[in-house]
Parts: sequence; structure tokens; C-alpha cells
Amino acid sequence: MRLLLTSGGVTNPTIRTALVEMLGKPIEESDALVIPTAQWGHPLCSPQTARRTVAARSPGESALTGLGWRSLGMLELTALPSIDRDRWVPWVREADALLVDGGEAVFLTHWLRESGLADILPSLTDTVWVGVSAGSMVLTPRIGSRFVEWRPDEGDETLGLVDFSIFPHLDYPGWESNTLERAHEWAADIGHRAFAIDDDTAIAVTGGEGRIVSEGSWTVLRE
Repeated sequence: MRLLLTSGGVTNPTIRTALVEMLGKPIEESDALVIPTAQWGHPLCSPQTARRTVAARSPGESALTGLGWRSLGMLELTALPSIDRDRWVPWVREADALLVDGGEAVFLTHWLRESGLADILPSLTDTVWVGVSAGSMVLTPRIGSRFVEWRPDEGDETLGLVDFSIFPHLDYPGWESNTLERAHEWAADIGHRAFAIDDDTAIAVTGGEGRIVSEGSWTVLRE
């Protein structure tokens, strides 16, 4: 897969250009599926926040679904175990992009595995994964205990499809827990490569190689 791992979505022209490069065609000629599942695992999310993701009326309301996609559908992972795989797997394979919203990354990890979608991700070589916050963190090895809100086993492990971890929403207005100082404290426990990124920054991964795409602030916390 080609990965566009963001904190806040496609929030500026630089990140949008990276997305178009990954798609290989304009967004307006591309088909996407949005995955809102992570929201159900986080106490700060609600049906109203999910609505803004799934049915955005403008880019300002959702920097995922409000970008002008040719077609847009919803893929709810919690429903997939009760649906025949022969029905939903073609939906995934036909999509140019999977738009994976934020929320709770451990909860999202559980449902990616439970649904069977995690099993087919390695075969989606032409698909672009656009993650927001937890939708990006879910592909890392672990998220750190401070980000865990869903604790069936007290673990913080995620899918590990990339070899680095992400501290999102760096210096987000009003969030005192998301300062650079807190990010360094978080990274001290991570034990491998880690980055702090703000909502105007993304990490683009193609062919296993990552690069920073940013009009904002970011920091390498661990090499």
C-alpha cells in the first residue's frame, strides 16, 4: 500500500499534492471508502463527530471526505464479520483510497483484525491509505499507554506495518497534553523511531520509504 499518515487529514496544498501523487490521478477521478470505526472506541467521539466524517459538506468539515472524491462510500469494520467476504472484499479492492479516521487506535486495530481487512492489506499494492490521527497510528508498532482509551488487555500494540510511531496533534490549540515536552516524555517509553507531527504535517510512505510532507511543525523524537 501507499500510506499517507496524517495528524489532521489533508489540511493544506502540500499534503493534497502528495495524495494526488500517490493516487496517480486527480482526487476528482478517484473512488474512496471512509472507515469511521475508530471513533466508536474513543470517549470524546460521538454520532455527531462520526457524521461530520462520513457526510462532510466541505473540506473544512472533514479533510478526508470533503476533498471532492468521484465516489465515496462507508466501510464500517464492526459490520464486516457478519457479511460474506465475497461481498465486501471487492468493495475494498475497487477503491483507490481508504480514508481511515481517528478515534481509538487499539480499538481500530482489534476491528481491522476481527473484520479480516488487516489480512488483505498487504495485497492492496495500488491502494492509498489516508490515515488521520488513530487512523495513522494504527499502522505503527505501538501507540504508547497515554493514547490508550480502550483497554481490553492493557496493551498498546497496533499493526506494525511501519517501523515508527507517531505522536499526533503536536501543539494543538487548547490541548496542554500535546506539547513537545509531553511528546518527548511519550517517546522515552516507545523504544524505537518516533515522530511528533502537527495537523499540517503528514508522513508519506511509498515502497517502504517515508518522507515528511509538511506546511507545519514536526520533530524527530527518536532515531
